[in-house]
Amino acid sequence: MDRMRNLARDIERYILELLEDVDEDFISLRRKELAEKFSCVPSQINYVLRSRFSPEHGYLIESRRGEHGYIKILRITCDSSDEKINHIADLVGEGLSLREAQRLLEALQARGFITARERLLIEIAVRHVAGDSTVVQNRKIADLIKSMLGVIITN
Repeated sequence: MDRMRNLARDIERYILELLEDVDEDFISLRRKELAEKFSCVPSQINYVLRSRFSPEHGYLIESRRGEHGYIKILRITCDSSDEKINHIADLVGEGLSLREAQRLLEALQARGFITARERLLIEIAVRHVAGDSTVVQNRKIADLIKSMLGVIITN
């Protein structure tokens, strides 16, 4: 299991380095070439893309399979407060479980949208609202997160 974790981390680092080396907000790769470079199966590449380059982490993935297939990794940039609020609203959607909320807040902190202190304050409020994991509670969690992040981002 350690080898898989290290492999995923190495693939992530490699992709992040490629993103840093380009002037655009995207890179195009071939899944097969990445798999060959890291001596792994293409599904391992898929795992890294799904788990570490998701919208909550600030990326969109465009993918085409087949002979001439490619992977395009786009970095989501949010320059204005309105763009950040809209991006967060899209990520939150209509409902979040407690665990989903925690993962989202961790990702937003890592991206610099919120501070560690702000994340902790929101998590405490979310835990208070969470109670049981019903659809109503998940909707309340989503509404609370959108409201609190909206205030933080615009001030």
